[in-house]
Order: sequence, then C-alpha cells, then structure tokens
Amino acid sequence: HVVCEDEFKYALLANNCLCPGISTFVTLLLHTSRGQEGNTSHEEWQRIYGKCSGNEIYHIRLGDSKFFGDYEGKSFTFASFHAHRKYSVSLVGIQRDVQGNKIQLNPGPRHIMRKSDICFYLNISKEENSAFILAHPNHDTTTVDRTKSPSGQEKSSRVASVIANYCFFPQGLSVQTLESVKRPSIGQVPATIDSSSIRISLCGSESEDDYTEADVEREFPEYVCGFPPVAPYVGTSPTLCHLMREKRPFCCLQLDASCVHCRHQNAREYNWRNPAIIVAAEHASSGLYNFIVPLRSHARPKKLLNPIVLLFSKEPDVTFKTMISFFPLVFWMRGSMDCIEDLLRAGINSAENVVVVNKETSNSREEDTLADCNTIVSVQTIFRLFPKANILTEISHAPNMRFMQFRPDDLYALSISKQEKKERERGSNIYYMFRLPFAAGNVFSASMLDALLYQAFVKDYLITFVRLLLGIDMSVGSGHLSSIRITKEDLWIRTYGRLYQKLCSTSCDIPIGIYRTQYHSGTEALFTPPCPTYFTELTRGEGGDKPKKSIMMGSPMQLLSLLLKNENRNLTPERQEIIQMVKCRMQTQGLPQTEYNEGSDKRSTISYVIINPSYDLKLELGDV
Repeated sequence: HVVCEDEFKYALLANNCLCPGISTFVTLLLHTSRGQEGNTSHEEWQRIYGKCSGNEIYHIRLGDSKFFGDYEGKSFTFASFHAHRKYSVSLVGIQRDVQGNKIQLNPGPRHIMRKSDICFYLNISKEENSAFILAHPNHDTTTVDRTKSPSGQEKSSRVASVIANYCFFPQGLSVQTLESVKRPSIGQVPATIDSSSIRISLCGSESEDDYTEADVEREFPEYVCGFPPVAPYVGTSPTLCHLMREKRPFCCLQLDASCVHCRHQNAREYNWRNPAIIVAAEHASSGLYNFIVPLRSHARPKKLLNPIVLLFSKEPDVTFKTMISFFPLVFWMRGSMDCIEDLLRAGINSAENVVVVNKETSNSREEDTLADCNTIVSVQTIFRLFPKANILTEISHAPNMRFMQFRPDDLYALSISKQEKKERERGSNIYYMFRLPFAAGNVFSASMLDALLYQAFVKDYLITFVRLLLGIDMSVGSGHLSSIRITKEDLWIRTYGRLYQKLCSTSCDIPIGIYRTQYHSGTEALFTPPCPTYFTELTRGEGGDKPKKSIMMGSPMQLLSLLLKNENRNLTPERQEIIQMVKCRMQTQGLPQTEYNEGSDKRSTISYVIINPSYDLKLELGDV
C-alpha cells in the first residue's frame, strides 16, 4: 500500500472548509481507541466527545452479520436507518462481492442488499467482538464491546444501559404537549423504492433553492462540468469538477494585478457572492490540485462555490498557472502570510477560512521539536492580528498542537494539558484529542497517516475508503461528503435518530456525525449560544441551544450586548495597540476600517466532533 501525504493533507484541508471538523473526524476514525477517553471528566462535552471517538470503520459480509442480515432484499437506505436505530451502528457503504467491484459510499435506495454484499459501518467495535444484550423486552437490542468495555458484569450492564437508553420522547415532554405543538411528522423509510416514489437530491442538502438546470445554466453560462484537462502529476484520479468553458487568461489569475479584462486589485473589489478561502503557502506545490478539486466538485452547487485565493512567497510556474486556469474563481497573489498588507489585500477580514500550509522547507530539519516552528509562528501571528479568522493548518508532530492559537494565562488550556497527561498515562493512542484547536478541527497532524498505513495491514480497503470519503477518488454510484446546519426551523426534529430518519426518508442522505459549538466562559462550557444570527461576530456563525444557566438568561440581544460590552471593556493595552496598527494599515490600503473585527482574542466558544452519535442524542441549534 502507498499513501501520498500531500494528497491526503490537501484533501483534508479542503474538506475542512466544506465540513468543519472533518480532519478531526477522520483522524479519530483511523486511530484505535477504547472510547473511554474523557469518561472521568466532569465536563459533558469531553465525555461524549471521548466516548464517540472510539468509533472506527469495520466491514462484514451481510450473510454473516447479525447487524445487517435481516435487511437482505431491502434498500441500502432502509438497512442503514434501521441498523442505527436498533444497534447504534451506522452503515455507510457497500462493495459487491465480485472481483473488480469498487466500494460505494451511500449508494442510495436503489441499491438492494444481497447476502454477498460487504458492508462497511461505523461502530465502537467490530460485530465479532460485540455482545448483544436485550436492554428491555419492549425495546430494541443494543451492543456492548466486549474488548473495550470495563470488566465486570455491573460495569458492562451500566455501559449497556447508557447506550440502550433510547427515548422516543425527550424527558418531561408528554404526548399531549406534542399534540398541542403539532410538529411536522417524519415519513417512514421505505424498504424498497421505485424511481417515482421519492425525490433524490443530487446536490445533497446544500442546494437551498429549487434551482432547475436551466436556471443554473442561465446564471453561470461560463461553467461546464468535466474532468480537469491538465493534471499536475502522473497518478491523479479523474474527478468530475466545475470547470471554465473557456480557459482563463494568465493575467486574470493574479488577484492584485489589474489587466485589460479586470481592474480589481484586492479581494474586496471583486465583490464575490460567497466568502473566500485563503491558502497561505511558501510555493505553488502540485499537491494543491487536491485542495482545489474537492472545492470544485460537481456535487457542489455552482452558486455556492467559494473563491480560492492562493498566497505564495514566489510566483508560480507556467504549469501551475495552466492547471488553475481551467477552474472558476481560483486566484493567486504574491505575498507572505506574515505581512499584514498582503493578508488584507487577500481579503482576510471577510474570508470564511484561512488555510496555512506547513512551512516544510524553512522549518528546522535538525530537531523534531523545532519541526513546525515557522508554521506555529505564522499561525500565531495571524491569530493575534485577526483573532476571529478561522485558521486551519497541518503540522508534522502531534505534540506541537499545544502551541496552536496559544494564549498566555489560559487556565482552561492548562487544565486540558493536565487531561492530556492523564490520557497519555492511561495508554491512549490519541492523547492530544482534547486540545481545543484539534477538537475544533483547526489543526491536524500528518502523523495520522501512519495510523492509516498500520490499519491497512488488517483493513486492506481503508485507504480506498478514505480517498473516496475525501473526494480524492471517484466511484460510480458512490455518494459524497456534505453538511447541513440545524436552524431554528429544524429543532422540531429533536434527536439525531429522528434526523437520521428524516434524511433517509427525504434526500436519502446518511448522517455520520455532528460538529457542535458551545459558548465557553473560560473555565468550563456553560451553554450553547441562543441564536447563530445574533452571534456571528463572536462565533463565526456557529450557534446552539438556549442558555442552561439562569445568570445568563435574557433575550439574545441583551446577552450579546453584555458580552460585547465586557469583551471590549477588558481589551488589554497590547490588543488595543494591535487594533490601531491593523486599522492604520487598512487606511493606507484604502480599505474601510469598519470591516475589521475589534473583538478580544479571548476564547468565547469551544467546538468538537461527535462521531456516530446515539439515536437519542438531542440536537442543538447550530449543530453541523
């Protein structure tokens, strides 16, 4: 087996821009874990995040499976929903047991399950190691991992009761209450399907409006769907992308240089409909092709494409320019990620994500401890100047995560470091998982690819599976990675299991996890913010459920006003000096100073990934 580090690294960074936290999701999925990390913590987010980190990818033949054996002759979607409802196992893909057949991720309801199908699923343990326990005579069966659960009958039954505590109605909510609210009902997931009985969304849940193909063609006549005509190296997989009908002239590729076709000289002047993604790198690596492809996948709606701004220290060569000239909304500019003016011209104030590529050539090669030094300093510089920018990066050595987005005198980060020490002493393979930048998906380590290679000895399909998941490869009939955000209009769904049912019965999507953001006091997670629209400045668009502590009760606007007042009142002299300096640079660039976010660089939220949540996990506002 061969793994190309650049392919995976850039594909993970790109997918992090589309589905926040996916790098953490994949890293946890590839590492062998007991699912017991954080189980002694007093904080709920650490317990649920740690428990669900024990999920891995497993496979079994349908004819040999208790999980899926009952669904022979049923549709894939039906099997996935009912297996999750019954066993908390998420069926995510299949492979026909015929030589040469490829893995398909979520092949949809038209795939009818056969006895010879190889099923790929997410679970705490593989089926062969699971004990089947009847939780209640009237309830579904559940499973307990015999190899990972605590020893002793009492502990096993306690774990079983936690996993099996399925509750159709949340606690304290009666049937009468539900009837008075008159929430919409969720349709049943059909066992088999014909083409006329359901509408399958080709673009997943991302296509917000009912656009017809004709509408799209009229609005974007310059775009076509096809395979990129120029590959940067031998061995790239052909992937269907949005391309330009006509190749763009080289002069139009440079963001900050006006030409006869375009007079714009900074990102703001382009007035793009979607926020940009900035990629800061030393040079134009051929691996960046794997960053662009997922962001220009044919599965992405044309109207949702984010502009990509590539910030290089040196001008790219002709081959690289030729490669990007076929993609829409991809620009480059010469500059440094350490220069404020260059970041401002690239549009950092309005950018959705800032991706910092590891500075491999200038990092110290003599010592492992200094392997990520320049990347850490660059990320810290951007973080201090623009604390609300969502920075994504990759480092070589996992222990260096403790230096990412570093805040002096951060007591909460200090408590996390003690937690990390405990996990290391307990023998955890992924002891750094509670570090806040990692949990939030802002940083990952290339060393995760070691785990991918190790697991390939036992799971020879794993590299292919992950390449499909990240969009590096394509498979006919296979689904693609996507995301939706829970809004106020979606809260009637209430639980993850009911969301699973709703997606399976409408768009035939298969949910695989949750990315959750909660408001943070600095010492512990208090609650999730009341409404994402009110908290755009504080949380970059993340949101959550109603407050859980009475001292913070009140209307969302009152709460926001209180937070901003306290935040701005407590700005340190250093922070005020930074604000003044950035505004001065913006003035010299002719940019409006009002676009700069003057907020404090203190942490206001924490984010984390929940892999394959249980059926009864309650959804919260802003969950992705």
